[in-house]
Parts: sequence; structure tokens; C-alpha cells
Amino acid sequence: MAEYYETEEIVKEYDSKLVRRILSYLKPYKLHAFAAFIALVISTLGELSLPVIVQKIIDTSIISQYIAIDETFFIAQGPQLSQEEKKLFSDIVSFKETIVIGNKKFVLKSKDIVIPAALEKRLRELSIIDSEPWYVFNGSPKAELQKVSISNGSYSAIPEKILKTYPSELIREVKRQDFNFLIRSGILFLIILILILLATFVQTFITTIIAQNIMKDIRLELFKKTIFQSTAFLSRNPVGRMVTRLTGDVETINEFFTSVLSAFLKDISVMSGVLITMIWLSPKLALITFLTLPPVAIVTAINRYKSRDAFRRQRLASSRLNSFLSERLSGVHIVQLFVKEKAVSDQFKTHNTELLKANLGEMYVYATFRPIIDFLTSLTIGVVLFFGGAYIIGLHLSLGTLIAFINLVQMFYFPVQDISEKYTILQSAMAGSERVFALMDKDEMITDKGKLTVSAQCKGKIEFKNVSFSYNGREPVLRHISFTVQPGEMVAIVGYTGAGKTTITNVLNRLWDIGEGTILLDDVPIEQYSLSSLRKAIVPVLQDVFLFSGTIADNIRLGLPISDKEVEDAAKAVYAHEFISKLPQGYQTRLSEGSTNISSGQRQLISFARLIAHNPRVIVLDEATSSIDTETELLIQKGLQKILTGRTSIVIAHRLSTIKHADRILVLSHGEIVESGTHDTLLKKNSLYAMLYRLQYENDETALF
Repeated sequence: MAEYYETEEIVKEYDSKLVRRILSYLKPYKLHAFAAFIALVISTLGELSLPVIVQKIIDTSIISQYIAIDETFFIAQGPQLSQEEKKLFSDIVSFKETIVIGNKKFVLKSKDIVIPAALEKRLRELSIIDSEPWYVFNGSPKAELQKVSISNGSYSAIPEKILKTYPSELIREVKRQDFNFLIRSGILFLIILILILLATFVQTFITTIIAQNIMKDIRLELFKKTIFQSTAFLSRNPVGRMVTRLTGDVETINEFFTSVLSAFLKDISVMSGVLITMIWLSPKLALITFLTLPPVAIVTAINRYKSRDAFRRQRLASSRLNSFLSERLSGVHIVQLFVKEKAVSDQFKTHNTELLKANLGEMYVYATFRPIIDFLTSLTIGVVLFFGGAYIIGLHLSLGTLIAFINLVQMFYFPVQDISEKYTILQSAMAGSERVFALMDKDEMITDKGKLTVSAQCKGKIEFKNVSFSYNGREPVLRHISFTVQPGEMVAIVGYTGAGKTTITNVLNRLWDIGEGTILLDDVPIEQYSLSSLRKAIVPVLQDVFLFSGTIADNIRLGLPISDKEVEDAAKAVYAHEFISKLPQGYQTRLSEGSTNISSGQRQLISFARLIAHNPRVIVLDEATSSIDTETELLIQKGLQKILTGRTSIVIAHRLSTIKHADRILVLSHGEIVESGTHDTLLKKNSLYAMLYRLQYENDETALF
């Protein structure tokens, strides 16, 4: 039986068609989606700007060092310099931010200054570049610093080594501009953090709203599609499966929007932005960093493959366990009656162990991947530190740029982990959406092309003309059935189990469409009536009574706008008022799931009251008294005699005593009408009906002893 619940693919790889179909539900929420996208862009740009701000703070404020180039030594050493050295000197002194004080030119050490290590060493040896960094500040130096600094009136410069020997108060005064820049940058940093926080909140909030609305739209569309499907379709699909489609599988689409789509867009944009920022900060160090990425791609691809297999095993094990639980708990009374508790417990233990192994396998994939990514992150940072440190020594790179690179590397690897971990959610969303849309694409609804409406003056004449029907298209259940029920006539249908009695009820109100012949209501084929109108005119009381969770009054009304008095009148007509009045809350008594807090006979009486409240022209009683004790049956017989007056009725019953007074009795055998007549006439024929009657009478007599 468990295999009945495992007839579908449980995992679907990424499918662009499915994604496009899911995204098609975004159309009513374009403005929301655009707002979420703008918020995503703002938060991404904000996050990428933070390392750059840190780089600026470090290079411009915290470590504000200048390279001092002595033009006098350059002229003196000119004949010894190569063309490359002369060109480099020319490039440096022509830098737009060069500050000239006396015979020295000062250039701020930054990402824009690139001097080959060997060349930088030679220029230092020739004293063209000072071996020690300088600090340049606005204005004239303080009196204490005039002897150790140089100035041109607008700018002053002092060697860093000498400046460090003075009191901290004086150093703070000299570096006031750096402190001011630090404060401004700190405020900007805080503003950007707040902006990121707000943008992330807006993006998450709007994305959740979109996802919830799309989930509502899909669930509503799926429910409408399912509720109108044919009985043939509904009989092939377990209720649990369809409930899962409407709840769990639709929820995976919500996860697609909230956890997958927005995260993927954010991660990809951050990773792309990180790579672009690295190239902008230092192309050479960026290239070295990129060389460490192929192992990441390989590990991610392997993890994707392993995650997919682990996910499949986990879903299959979970499906088997759920199926086993559903079946065994539904039939727990059988398990107890046959003393199979231990055997069932052992079977459950086996399924539970399989699920444990599958879950541990999935956790193993995660537990392996995360440390590997952490290792690769550290490895990349190590590479960046090694080469970046060498570039700093060689004046190729600033310290702020190196720190920015380290932050960017960490920013790059976090989305790598996030994307890999979201892959399982993506698989679940693909599998769930595939099942949802597969159910949504099923079109097995009963054709409803009828334009006519059953009028209030409907007489209730029913006619079957040469009707044949098969549930599976191969084995006929009804074979060329023909009979007529005149307005106000009561016709009973009897026969052995499987003769086709209930099938007549199903095809009469078009729960199933017949294969051959015609069924007419008031001489009009029932296909010409709209389904809603037809089913309001012909109301059955089925063999298996179903009452909804709710009050007794609500079950009798079933959506009809009738008063409490009319509800009571309907209950009194079938003698249900007496037992309902004795309940603690009367008509407001709430029925439990399956209405197990009342007896089967009481459920039948409530279903009869519901029938009276809806006042149909044709009533079909499908073995409606088969679950009722003799005392209750006597009450119902009195009620039925009153409510069937003036209405066409078809009664299907095993208890032949309930149909003695029928105007006509049809006897079915193997889908064919083999006898027709009144109770007395059929007894005199001494054929199938007489045999059924004698067998039941003898069984009833035997039951008395």
C-alpha cells in the first residue's frame, strides 16, 4: 500500500520552464517586485562600498604617508638613470595630487602609485626617493616643528619618524584634518549601514508579501481546479496527496521566492560586485585572487551533485515513512485487533532508521562542504596577504587596499556557501512546483456546457434511455439500462452488491458521464442543464454520510440562507429534532472530525434534514437507511412518507422492508434490469426479488434468536 503514495518523481532538477511559469505569477505584483529589486540594488551597493570606505579611511586618514621625491638628486643623477627610470619619475611627479614643497615633491601612497620593487630600490639608493615616509598637512607648522619640517605656506611636511617623537597633543593638532576625515567617514559608514539595514528590511518584507500573495493565488487556482475535477480523477488521487499539493508543495514555491530567488539575486550581485571592486582597487592583486577560485568552482560542483543525491534519498525515505505512518495509524484498530503492534513497531523502526541514515547523509554533505569553503577562504586570504604584503613593500599597494581585499574575499565566499546551501531548497521548490503544476494542468472536469436552468416548475420526470456505463472503459457496470420515473413517483432499485445501483446515482447527477444512451430530466437531456442547476434539482443522500466539522445547524444549512426556525422545521420533518434538542448545545453542538461524537443513525438523520432544507425536486436515497437501527428506521419511515410526497424519488436499499410501498421496484443484476414491478407483483413472480426478500427475511428471523 505504501507504494500507492510513491507514484511520482520526488525530485526535479532546475527547470527553466518551471521557473518561468512560477515567475509568471509576478505579473500582478510588478511594482512590488521593482521596489524589492531597487532595495536589493541599494543594499548590495551599500555592502560593496563599505570595504572601499575602510580603504579610504586607512590610506587617507589612519596611515596618511607620502613618498618624498628629491628633484635635485634626480637632476644630479640624471645621466646614470635609464629611460624606464626617467619615465617612472616623470609619471610620479606629474601625478595630479603631487604637492611641491621646496625641492621635494610629495605623492600620497595609494593604489594609484605603482613602482616595480627593483626600480624602487635603485631610486632609494640614489636618494631620489627618501627611505622614510613623510606626513604632509595643510598650513604652516607649529613653532615647535619649524626646525624639523619644511613648508611652502600652503602645505607643510615632516618626516613620520620625527613626528612620532612629539607629544600626542601636538600630533593630534597636526593631524586634525585626518581626524576630521575619520569622523566624516565614520558618519558616512554609519549612514550606509543604516541604509543597508532599511533596504534589506524593505526587500525582505516586500519579497515576503509577494511570495505570500503568489502562494495565495496558486493555492486558490489549484483548489478551484481540483474542486471541479471529475469523480474519476478524484478517485484516483488520494486525499492526502491533494492536501499535500495544496499546502506543503505550494509552500515550497513560497520558499522559492523568499529563500532562493532573492538570495540568489543578492549573492550573484554581491559576488559580481566584489570581483569588479577588486579589479578597480588593484588589477594585479585581483588577478592573483582569481587564480584561487577554480578549486571553489570544483568543490561547489561536487557539493551540488552530492547534495542532489542526498536530497533524493532523504525525500524518498521521508515519503516512505509518512506513507507507513498514514496507513498504520488510519488502521490502528486493525493492528490492535490482530495483535500486530510489535511487528508494526519493528517495521516502523526499519523505516525510521532509513530516514535517520538519509538525514545523516545529507548532514554529512553540509558538514564537509562548509569546512572546505572555510579552508579555501583562509587560503585565499593567505595568498592575498602574501602577495599584497610584497606589493606594499614594493610601493605597489597601500595597506588600506590590502585590508579592503581581505574584506572583499570574505564577502565573496559567504555567497558561495549560501548558494550551495540554498541548492537543496531550490530542488525542493522545483519538485514541489512540478507537482503543483502537474495537478493544475490536469483537465478531467465534467463538461459543463449546459445553458438551461432547472425551473421552479420542474416536474421531476426522470428517464434513462439505453444507458451504458463503465468506470474504466473496459468492464461495463450498466448495460443498456432503460426506465422512466414519473413525476412524484417513488421507484426503488435493488440487487446484489456490485449490480450497479449506486452507479445510477452517480450518472444521474453527472458525477460521472455515461458512455452510451441518454438521461433526461423533464424530457430534456441532463447535459443541456448547467451542472449547478442540475445538482440543485437532484440531491442524493449517499450511503456514506459525510458531515463537516462545525455546528449541526451549519451542516443542515450547508450554505443556504435559512433561519433557525427553518432549520428546526427540517429536522422535525425527519424526527431529528428530538435527539438534537437533547444535546448540550442543541443545534449549536459542534461536530468533531468525522462527526464521531454522534452515532451513525444520528448522522443519517442530520443528512435527511439537510436534504429537506434544500428542497430538491428529485431525491435519491442511496442505501440511506443501511446504517440505522430498527427503531431509528421506523422514525425515518414516517418522516420519509411525508417528505417524499409530491417529489420524484429513487430509493436504493438493502433492507427490502423499507421499499414495500414503492410505486415500482427495479431489480438489477450485472448492470441490467431483470425485473420490474410492485413488491407484491415481484413476490408472486418468485424470481430474483423474491429470493432476495426470502434470504433477508430468513436472516432477520435468525438474528432474533
